[in-house]
Amino acid sequence: RKLPIETFLIAAELGTSEELVVRNGSGIQAPQDLIGKTIATPFVSTSHYSLLAALKHWKIDPKQVNIINLTPANIVAAWARGDIDGAYTWDPALSKAKESGKVLISSGELAKLGAPTFDVWLVRKDFAEKHPDIVSAFARVTLASYQSYTRDPAAWVANADNISKLSRFTGATPQEIPNVLAGSGFLSAADQIKTLGQPTAKALADTSAFLKEQGRIDEVLPDYAGYTTSKYVEAAA
Repeated sequence: RKLPIETFLIAAELGTSEELVVRNGSGIQAPQDLIGKTIATPFVSTSHYSLLAALKHWKIDPKQVNIINLTPANIVAAWARGDIDGAYTWDPALSKAKESGKVLISSGELAKLGAPTFDVWLVRKDFAEKHPDIVSAFARVTLASYQSYTRDPAAWVANADNISKLSRFTGATPQEIPNVLAGSGFLSAADQIKTLGQPTAKALADTSAFLKEQGRIDEVLPDYAGYTTSKYVEAAA
């Protein structure tokens, strides 16, 4: 929609934090078994995008699968009732589903197949132009926290103060946080600089095509390079 914003930092790459899980007893052993089955996902989410990317990779027409729109909380309830055969979702619904189901594919595996999903930090362009030092400082502090976690994830998670802060900021329970962290990828400054260029512009184009297909936007722009920049990470590094 041509908003005056830009991506200046990759918050997290989605790995096993979002997955397609099929219910034990659903008769789904392989991707082709999804045909005719009922699969739930929150529409117009990263999980929905990944589900469609997985079906495309497996050469399955989405119309051959009964894809329904459910929130993660409703996925848990529908799963318990046996109303759905599978779900593409995130925690805590994901962990609940995995107790009586098996994973067909993860968002991390789809990233390797050319359909990455990730969370990003955005900044208003006018603010960034006036206060580049603040944006760079934000990137520097965030990258330091990523480095602290990736150096020794077990020790980081064992620190109750770290978990308490994340719980307070996000609303997630302390029990949920370690799984979400383990299922996410936190990029170093060097990898941020590589990813914030063409790979992010391509991901924005692919996501925009998905949103247009879903009727959420009217057009896909010819180029998204102006909506991502690595200069604040470069300054921070």
